[in-house]
Amino acid sequence: MQDVAAELVGVTQRYGQHVALRDVSLTLRRGEVVALLGPNGAGKTTAVKLLLGLLQPTTGVAKVFGASPKVAQTRMRMGAMLQVSKVPDTVKAREYVELFRCYYPKPMAYDEIVQRAGLKGIENKLLGSLSGGQRQRVLFGLAMCGDPDLIFLDEPTLGMDIEARHAVWAEVRRMRDAGKTVLLTTHYLEEADSLADRIVVIRTGEIVAEGTPREIKGNVAGRKIKCVTRLSVAELKRWPAVTEAEMHDTVTVVTTLAAEEVLRRMLAEDASLSGLEVSSPALEDAFLALTAEKEVL
Repeated sequence: MQDVAAELVGVTQRYGQHVALRDVSLTLRRGEVVALLGPNGAGKTTAVKLLLGLLQPTTGVAKVFGASPKVAQTRMRMGAMLQVSKVPDTVKAREYVELFRCYYPKPMAYDEIVQRAGLKGIENKLLGSLSGGQRQRVLFGLAMCGDPDLIFLDEPTLGMDIEARHAVWAEVRRMRDAGKTVLLTTHYLEEADSLADRIVVIRTGEIVAEGTPREIKGNVAGRKIKCVTRLSVAELKRWPAVTEAEMHDTVTVVTTLAAEEVLRRMLAEDASLSGLEVSSPALEDAFLALTAEKEVL
């Protein structure tokens, strides 16, 4: 399909006896930002390495633009910002960017990289003298050197201040709007919620949820109704649409996937209900629910 930028099809990846990914199928489409979320050790890095052609699947297939990610022409269309523990301290930011530009037949213009990655003012500084956030901006610039159609961003705003973080977010949206595909891995759930068109949650090597941020939050966490009411928690828990009810001091907190229905009934049965507040679920709530370890029976 022409709108598919990259995909894993029925991929299982083993390291000896350890299964890092188990029968995973994942599709990245052109012109979208996909956030791949999961706890440490869930298999996110393995999935990224497979799509970059750094690993060969034990079983299944990895494709990028319809071909193997190991093919040179395919690699020229990809960019990656991965977590690195060390950069060459005695090289200037400008020199490092120019070096990476040389790897591509049609690199992005140097001045454009500086502007889009926010490197103005640090171009002539040694990498060893940069702060953690500044080094992240350089790595972001390196990922853009080939003007890629598919870009992998692993914790791109780690260590950045708020202004720099929002500048990166704006650039990611610009890439998406230009038809580029972005695969984002991050522990900043606010970042995933703000940027992603689609979220894929992975736990112990398996995809456990996939959808828009709103779908992920709504289908798992539900909405919360906070109020002061004469209705007891025990009574509310018996209502079919209520998934949880609890008391916080004098405030009753009800969690439900059908907030409007529950609220109408609460108002009908308690005309004195007051202090009403209805809130949408946070992505963090959904993430914790989806990635919680199953109880062993």
